[in-house]
Amino acid sequence: MPTKKTTPDFILMIITFSLLCVGLIMVYSASAVWAEYKFDDSFFFAKRQMLFAGVGIMAMFFIMNIDYWTWRTWSKLILIICFVLLVLVLIPGIGNVRNGSRSWIGVGAFSVQPSEFMKLAMIAFLAKFLSVNQKLITSFKKGLGPALLLVFTAFGMIMLQPDLGTGTVMVGTCVVMIFIAGARVSHFAALGLLGAAGFVGLILSAPYRIKRITSFLDPWEDPLGSGFQIIQSLYAIGPGGLFGLGLGQSRQKFFYLPEPQTDFIFAILAEELGFIGGSFVLLLFSLLLWRGIRIALGAPDLYGSFLAVGIVAMIAIQVMINIGVVIGLMPVTGITLPFLSYGGSSLTLMLMAVGVLLNISRYSRY
Repeated sequence: MPTKKTTPDFILMIITFSLLCVGLIMVYSASAVWAEYKFDDSFFFAKRQMLFAGVGIMAMFFIMNIDYWTWRTWSKLILIICFVLLVLVLIPGIGNVRNGSRSWIGVGAFSVQPSEFMKLAMIAFLAKFLSVNQKLITSFKKGLGPALLLVFTAFGMIMLQPDLGTGTVMVGTCVVMIFIAGARVSHFAALGLLGAAGFVGLILSAPYRIKRITSFLDPWEDPLGSGFQIIQSLYAIGPGGLFGLGLGQSRQKFFYLPEPQTDFIFAILAEELGFIGGSFVLLLFSLLLWRGIRIALGAPDLYGSFLAVGIVAMIAIQVMINIGVVIGLMPVTGITLPFLSYGGSSLTLMLMAVGVLLNISRYSRY
């Protein structure tokens, strides 16, 4: 291994903490009314999010000081553990059901979402596979096929919960990694057609997914049902204007937008902080992705490059899907906004992923 630099990417660290601070403030602002009503404590969600952030920050600094090649060594075992967790979460009594999905395993007063950690495990293992077999990736039988078989096996298990949003992010991330590795465009074109057909099949197989598509095309067709969330989200964003209504002054959080501290937190942010606040958050995400790409380009080996690309792609895809849903450009998927949305598993995973990036940056040539 090349000589390690003494300091990680300080700019990436500052950007991450900036997003985290914005997230903590907005979780409190978005959830205070609902938390006061349901738990008689306006800080209920904010306190838990601060606890998640503390755990995530400790994990980030710990991982930042672990040589990223460690993940190459243990990636197979980590992947197997995540597969076992995906099986366990499907067992009644072990897996907990929320919003129609059996995606959580209860740990005391808290819950862990195995599918979130599968995303990072898959990135670590696929980075190893691609770095070792890059010359074979143009062969469907020896390179592309085995990689996709593994990815879609994990996707199938996630869909048994079902959790289309998380599965889509994982598959999208892996496709980006495989494409960067040099897979043939002709293979992707053929698989794209099969994937589109399969995606349509998944939508048609569940009535609630069909409702999400129809509500995306015309939310006013069912304004009190499947179209309710997107309509209330747009009602939040519209009045925000240039500078917003002011921090804490959201109207939609008063029981109009369901659980605004989770998937639709960007709508509350846009309502309270306006176009300027929303643009600032998007700028922070853009800067984070820029630093991540820079780290990937400067990594001393293929494994480090693929690992960094996978993490960057995961964050970018998740941000695009979440904000696309909030502003009405995509159907509702249940994807959190990295670093901002309330949720322990998602926040911890993202901070762990940044920890890996920070470690790679200690070896970066740039």
